[in-house]
Formats: sequence, C-alpha cells, structure tokens
Amino acid sequence: MGITVIAVGKLKERFWKDAVAEYLKRLGGYAKVRVLEVPDKGLKSEEADILRAAGSSHLILLAIEGKHRTSVGISEHLEELMNRGRSDIAFCIGGSDGVTDAVRERADETLSFGEITLPHNLARVVLLEQIYRAFKIMRGEPYHK
Repeated sequence: MGITVIAVGKLKERFWKDAVAEYLKRLGGYAKVRVLEVPDKGLKSEEADILRAAGSSHLILLAIEGKHRTSVGISEHLEELMNRGRSDIAFCIGGSDGVTDAVRERADETLSFGEITLPHNLARVVLLEQIYRAFKIMRGEPYHK
C-alpha cells in the first residue's frame, strides 16, 4: 500500500519536522508513506500541483465539513479501501485559503477531524498519527504512546 500526504506549504519549525519524521519512521513497517509539499503560491497554482500529485490515487480531502470518523472508523475505512483493491491513497491538506472547486470535485471523499480549525502543520502531524494508529488497530497491536 502506498499513502501520499499532499500538504500545501512547508514546515518551518524543527518540532513539526521532527514529529512528521517520527511518524513516517513508525509507519515504515506498515506502508510506503510519503509527504509531498506543494508550494503555497495561490489557489490556481496549488490546484495543478495537488491534482498532479494525486494522480489516480483514491483522494481524501481533509475538510471541516467532511465525514467524522473515529480512529477505529479510519482504520476500518482504510482496510476496506485496501480490500477493494485501492493500493494508492492520497490525503490532501489544503492551504490557509482552502482548495479550489476542482480539487473538491476530484476528491473521492472528505474527512474531518472535527469542527475545530487546526493549523495546517498540526493537521499534518495529526493525520500521520491517525494513519499510524489505523495500521496498529488493523493488526490488533496495542497503541498507547
């Protein structure tokens, strides 16, 4: 399974980079996961980069109005996608101005982490943690860290 996290903007602070690196390291035993940063340079330009990065992957857009899922629900959904033959999944975290209608229309689904607004760097870390937790749940492994 391949998972791509498409994120608008670069991480600047070391602590965000360290957190992302830690979850990517942990995920290494479960799936091929990569983070693709799209330069924060305006919606139309970002749109082309996001759509190119998503390719033919099953695209899940993070959005406040998206579907709310528990950690177990995320795990079950990812497992269902894999069982249906979806070997490439992409998650998209838009920039501070959101994403264009073309990106929304291209998305196969939307996912919400609740009705709060998270800074994009924190959303990236939370997403990677939830993907890691999902694989731990799928395998019946304990997760408490």
